[in-house]
Amino acid sequence: MVRPPTTRSAVPGVGRLGLLEPSAADSLRELAWDNVESVPLLWALSRSPDADLALLTLMRLREQLGSDWGALDSALRSNVALRGRLFALIGSSSAFGDHLVADPAAWRLLLRAELPSRDEVLTALLDAVHATPETGPNAGPMLFRAGIAGPEAVALLRKRYRDELMLLAATDLAATVENEPVLPYQQVGWHLTDLADAALTAALSVAVARVCPDREVPARLAVIAMGKCGARELNYVSDVDVIFVAEPADTTTTRLAAEMMSVGGAAFFEVDAALRPEGKAGALVRTLESHIAYYKRWARTWEFQALLKMRPATGDLDLGQQYREALMPMVWAASERPDFVTDVQAMRRRVEDLVPADMRERELKLGHGSLRDVEFAVQLLQLVHGKADEALHTQGTVESLGALAARGYVGRDDAANLTASYEFLRLLEHRLQLQRLKRTHTLPAPEDEEGMRWLARAAHMRPDGRQDAVGVLTSEIRRNAVRVRRLHAKLFYRPLLESVARLDADSLRLSPEAAVRQLAALGYAAPENALGHLKALTGEVGRKGRIQALLLPTLLEWLGETPNPDAGLLAYRRVSEGLDNEIWFLRELRDEGAIAQRLMIVLGSSAYLPDLLINAPETIRMYADGPNGPLLLAPAIGDVARGILSGARRYEDPKRAVATARSLRRHELARIASADVLGMLEVPQVCEALSSVWIATLEAALQSVIRSSGTQPADFAVIGMGRLGGMELGYGSDADVLFVCDPRPGVDETVAVKWAIGVAEQVQRLLGAPSTDPPLQVDAGLRPEGRNGALVRTLAAYAAYYKQWAQPWEVQALLRARQVAGDPELGVRFLHTVDPVRYPAGGMSAEGVREVRRIKARVDAERLPRGANPATHTKLGRGGLADVEWTVQLLQLQHAHAVPALHNTSTLQCLDAIEAADLVDPADVALLRDAWLTATKARNALVLVRGKPADQLPGPGTLLSAVARVAGWPNDDGSEFLDHYMRVTRRAKTVVERVFGGE
Repeated sequence: MVRPPTTRSAVPGVGRLGLLEPSAADSLRELAWDNVESVPLLWALSRSPDADLALLTLMRLREQLGSDWGALDSALRSNVALRGRLFALIGSSSAFGDHLVADPAAWRLLLRAELPSRDEVLTALLDAVHATPETGPNAGPMLFRAGIAGPEAVALLRKRYRDELMLLAATDLAATVENEPVLPYQQVGWHLTDLADAALTAALSVAVARVCPDREVPARLAVIAMGKCGARELNYVSDVDVIFVAEPADTTTTRLAAEMMSVGGAAFFEVDAALRPEGKAGALVRTLESHIAYYKRWARTWEFQALLKMRPATGDLDLGQQYREALMPMVWAASERPDFVTDVQAMRRRVEDLVPADMRERELKLGHGSLRDVEFAVQLLQLVHGKADEALHTQGTVESLGALAARGYVGRDDAANLTASYEFLRLLEHRLQLQRLKRTHTLPAPEDEEGMRWLARAAHMRPDGRQDAVGVLTSEIRRNAVRVRRLHAKLFYRPLLESVARLDADSLRLSPEAAVRQLAALGYAAPENALGHLKALTGEVGRKGRIQALLLPTLLEWLGETPNPDAGLLAYRRVSEGLDNEIWFLRELRDEGAIAQRLMIVLGSSAYLPDLLINAPETIRMYADGPNGPLLLAPAIGDVARGILSGARRYEDPKRAVATARSLRRHELARIASADVLGMLEVPQVCEALSSVWIATLEAALQSVIRSSGTQPADFAVIGMGRLGGMELGYGSDADVLFVCDPRPGVDETVAVKWAIGVAEQVQRLLGAPSTDPPLQVDAGLRPEGRNGALVRTLAAYAAYYKQWAQPWEVQALLRARQVAGDPELGVRFLHTVDPVRYPAGGMSAEGVREVRRIKARVDAERLPRGANPATHTKLGRGGLADVEWTVQLLQLQHAHAVPALHNTSTLQCLDAIEAADLVDPADVALLRDAWLTATKARNALVLVRGKPADQLPGPGTLLSAVARVAGWPNDDGSEFLDHYMRVTRRAKTVVERVFGGE
């Protein structure tokens, strides 16, 4: 059966129009739009960002207009421009829909073909309150007196302001519905600023009438626009930042300013004076002289950054111009301030920290790749170069980007791309604010499909054949955010590279002086040297030089955020040159963002790591992330130790075996230190990993020497002492050991001991040989009779000595004894031999306890280095490592016979046992534990930052800030870190004095 052809209706149904409301068809019938004559209206309605909202508003308008509906209906049919403005407006903004319904005759305002001029806007708002020019000695072109100043003035001004804003919004949105001209971004900002200036002027006219009702204004008052208003780039809904300057600054001018803010806030927008000197705590109104005095003496860098956008807006414009002329020279000198870089970096971090982590991808203003990234970068470049180049004395962001490009401080393509991204993000911000006339910068949540669909249509997104409008919008948001972040880095560094490298620059090259200024502003203390490093890196021949030029903008930005970017850049140059023949190195940096960023953090933070990385370059590949997290954390401690031992066993020659073990140790030190600097490891993990690597290297050396010695007349063991025995080594620790041997059956003891001494000496010599690696000192100074005693003793000799001659300090040292290398059975027999000595039955005698306390007092008095600060010496200072460890060890000597858990070489584990056995109050144990961890972390950080062993924390300055960062302190405030350290150790010292001192 052949079906008859169906004819499609010429009048589109609600489904084709995209109308979802069940009442839509009835509404169209009520409007008499369900006919062929109304098809253009219907399709225009369907293009509205929210066609259902637009139709609902039209129905409300029809009801309110009554018999006047016919005039609007007729105009919509004949006037395409009106149709575009009205449908776009009421489909984009429920707030303006309500505004029109409240005053339905206001639709006629949308008939205007062009936006009003600045003077017309000013006249319209002043006429709303019947304002006339002020007379008298302080009169001026922007000072008026309102004829209507009562409560009704606010309602009149609000209505007139909203009408003017509605006309702009309708004109701005019209292109989404009809083929109307697209209003340029800058024109929108200029018109909004003109409207804001007029609003401030009208609010001031009401304030004049209220504060000086029967007299002429007795003083001069200038209103200085700041922020976006000052830069003539306002949003639809925004606070307007102002500063007041008056002559004189008295109660009258203060009341005028306060009343103006009150009227403006009630009628238009919040008028915010928080950018004034001293912020909200400062005087609302100051004289010009008072402003100048404040900015000369007290102002912070961010305050000069804010002044970049200042502009006299209303009131006494001559006084406002005097204010600008007095302060702008200070603005352009701000980059010479000693705290310029620190303040700018701190401000940037503060801004980013304001945004919760889960909102950063949706935040248009403050998130990653946001408007603030663009504005911050542009303002910083202006501050750096503006003193020497008046062409940069501009205010608007887009205008300033153009000036920076024209003068060669930013590449032309980069400036054009950044401008496009900035205008796109501002467009989205405007559309979001228009929806309900609320101040917002937050994109709809990804799961909010309806919100994203509305925003896509309001932003004039169209399907591209592969994605619908929402998909196109999402892609554009992501693309522009990424582009902003990338260009944010390039803004600073690309012109520098074009000035030193053989690149095809698309703009003028920076002069050497400008390049040095720019590097100094980015935190480089020796910018001339940094410029030399850039020349060397980008001067490499061929592909490597091109890849370096591609990488460096981002690498240098990351370096600029580290504690020592100068040292970091030098280290990067050394690493690059050291790996010149490794083809994978630059490719990994280019393709693996995590590797590049982590490498810059490490190089800019640590003097300990660059040489290790040059000699163990494969570690850099481990900066990547694997399926289970960072590859730096992937190796297990046992696997690492087995790898070192098996690698050394491949060689018969002890020198080659030890060289192999040292090479593998070098790789492990680089891995552990890298993970530590990057905050991936806790203190106990670092200590255990370092100790395990040391033990494996020592074992490898001992095995190779014994293998090469031929016959083995004795069993041989190495007993770890001190931090090695406690598995608590730091980066700067030596390995304290005891060497013990036991002659095999039938072997003369003299022969056995002589052989063992030769083995021990060779192990010490091989491990202690000079090297670029961190040293490997095997220290046997804790043996019986110290350095005057035999290097190796038999087990029987040790037993006899400790039974008859052991001093209290030797007994205390044995608390850390642990079998670490050599014959494990002999090592365990040694430990069993010394257990009765170190864990005496009934605990240490009262005389022995007194002797330990006496020795500790002598150590405190004599061992602290000359000139050291006892409050900040991590090892021997107040509440430092020695204090905590001696306290724990005294408790072991007193109680280990009754508490088996104290048969332990680890300080932290002994503290746990002390708490479990209730030997010390848990709160006091917590203080001791915190002090030990804090001091160990600080001590390790000192070595990582300085590249050599150190125990004394530095005073306030860049070095302390670097130590604080590496020690995991959450910000760059080294003084804050130092205060925390001293507070923790001071509390621990109180516990030490009570527990160790026997109070």
